[in-house]
Amino acid sequence: MLKEISSVFSFLTIIPSNNTNLETTAKYMHVFPIIGIAIGLLIGSLGFGLSFFLDPMVVALLVVGSIVVITGVHHTDGLADFADGLMTKGTKDKKLKAMKDLSTGSAGIVSVVLYVIGAIIALSLTSGFALFQAILLSEILAKFSMVLMASIGQSAAVGSNSPFTQIMKDKKRLAVAGIITIIPLVVIGGTVGLILFGASIAVTIFLVCLSARSFGGITGDVLGATNELTRLSSLLIFVSL
Repeated sequence: MLKEISSVFSFLTIIPSNNTNLETTAKYMHVFPIIGIAIGLLIGSLGFGLSFFLDPMVVALLVVGSIVVITGVHHTDGLADFADGLMTKGTKDKKLKAMKDLSTGSAGIVSVVLYVIGAIIALSLTSGFALFQAILLSEILAKFSMVLMASIGQSAAVGSNSPFTQIMKDKKRLAVAGIITIIPLVVIGGTVGLILFGASIAVTIFLVCLSARSFGGITGDVLGATNELTRLSSLLIFVSL
C-alpha cells in the first residue's frame, strides 16, 4: 500500500518515485486526498511559521510559490489549457485541439495570472492558525474534487485520463475518498470545513457540466484545472466567512 501511495504522491508532486506509473496511480486515485493532507500540512506549517515574522502579502507570495514548486506546475498548466479550450470558438473537436496545443494562448495566460493574483490576495487576508487551516482545507478539497470529477464525469476522448474515469466509476472508491476528506475537514475546520466541502462539490459539478457541453467530457487538463479552481474557490470562501 505504501508503494502505491508513493506512486500517487510522485504523480501529484515533483517528488520522484521508482513506483510511478499511470495504471497504479489511477487504481489508487481515491487516496488523492491523503496527498492533499500531506501537501497541506507541509505548506500550511510553512505559512503558519512565516506569518509571525513577515508581512501577510509576502507570506502569501511565498506560499503560492511553494505550492507551484512542490506540485510541479502541471495542474496550473491544465488550467491554462482549459481556458484556451473554453475560449476557442467552434466545434468540440476544435476546442479539444486548442487544449492540446503546446503553445499557451491569451486566455490561458490571463487565467493563470488571475488565479495567482486571487490566491495571493486570499492568503494575504489571513494569518497564524487560520492561514494554516485555509491552506490545509483547500489542498484536501482540491484533490478530492479531481476524484469526484473522475467519478461522475465521462472522458471526452481516449487518453491519459481514461483509466481514472473508468476506475472511479466504482462508487466504493469515491466513498473512501469522501471519508478521507471529511474527517480532517471536520476536525480542523468544523462548520467552515463542511461549508467548503459543499462548495467544492458544487464547483466540481459545474465544471463537469461545463466540460461536457464544451468538450464532450473531461480530459486531464480539465482535471488539473478543477484542482486549481477548487483550491482558489475554497480559499476565497474561507476568508469571506
